[in-house]
Order: sequence, then structure tokens, then C-alpha cells
Amino acid sequence: MRALEPGPPWDYEMLAKQYADGRRATLDLGTGGGELLASLRPPLDGGVVATEEWVVNAPVAFRRLSPLGIHLVRSRSTRLPFRDSSFGLIIDRHEEFDPGEIDRVLSPGGRFLTQQVGRHNWGELRRRFPRMTDWGDQRSGYVHALRDCGLEVESREHDARVAYPSLGEFVFMLCVAPWEIPDFDMERDLDALLAFELDCTTSDGLVVTECRYLIDARKPP
Repeated sequence: MRALEPGPPWDYEMLAKQYADGRRATLDLGTGGGELLASLRPPLDGGVVATEEWVVNAPVAFRRLSPLGIHLVRSRSTRLPFRDSSFGLIIDRHEEFDPGEIDRVLSPGGRFLTQQVGRHNWGELRRRFPRMTDWGDQRSGYVHALRDCGLEVESREHDARVAYPSLGEFVFMLCVAPWEIPDFDMERDLDALLAFELDCTTSDGLVVTECRYLIDARKPP
């Protein structure tokens, strides 16, 4: 995948490292295979815990993170098995969360940072796949819920065009994210895929719009 336009005006990794400074404990929600968290480990000087629910990812994350002293917990990100006020920093890249649970386990003065996929992501695909999942306006819902919990919240959203080398590479993304198109089937959906390819192929490749948003929240002391 190649970016055709400038990416988001924020740097999630840089912010995570910045906010980790001096925190006594950090939680990474939905760490996946642990790749990103492993790259952040040196600046995270306090205790670090990660959650991962998916049975495929959890063993991979365990093998990657254990040597770094990071404890992996198998749990849902919306129902956290931690005591109240356990973490000074909670980070979350593209994982669902429950604002009430964030408020509960975040310590006073703590920070919550999340980057999520926006509602308009891959809008070009929806024209050919109307059954594509619509998660609704999650950004507004999350922001309002966090503010209702008493957190101070800032949020930004950004759209940018990116190019995939071919339809095959894009279909791979659909296969590893089966929630994007319910009951996706290569054979049954071939005509729609080819029409989508015709719509979006340019001299740069298969061009689609990616939408991301950032929520940066602070719990008062």
C-alpha cells in the first residue's frame, strides 16, 4: 500500500511514547501480534500489560512480548479484568473499547489515547458492496460517552487516498478483516470485485480512501 496524500496530522506512536513518560503502568488494548507495542517498549519504563482476545493473535503476541517483560492477558477489550485506577496510560490502535471501562481502570490524571478506523473508510468499496458493515458514527458516540464520564477529550479525523498495487492485495485485506463485508465469498462476490477494480484502478494502482480518527482523553487528577 502506498500513500498518495499526506497521512493524519498526528503521530499515534510518537504521542504514545510522549504520554508514557513517567507513567507507573501502561495498558495496550487489543495488541494484535504485539508488533506496535514491542516497538514502543523502550520508552514505556513502568509496568506494561497488553490484552488480546483473538486465539490466533494471542500466542504470537505472547512470544513477542514476554521477553520484553510485557504481560499478556487474554480478555475482551470491553470487559477488562483489572482493578479500578490501575493504569496511568491506556493506548488503543483500532480496537473497540467501552468508555465506562476506560474511565474505571484509568487512574486520576491518566491518559487514554486511541486511533480508530472512521465510518467513511473505503467508501469506494461500499458502492459495490452495500452490505458492507456500517458501524455508525462511533467517533461521536465515544467522545460523548468519555465526556459523560468526566474525561477531557480532544478528537480529530482525517481522510487520505492510498493505492494498493492490485486487487489481490486489497482482497487479502478483506480476508484478514472479515467483519468489513459479512459473508464475503470470492466466488460469489467476483463480479462486484471486478466492478470495484474497474471503478478504482488508476495509473497509481487500486485507489481507495482511508479514514482515521484520533481520540485523546485525560482524566482529571
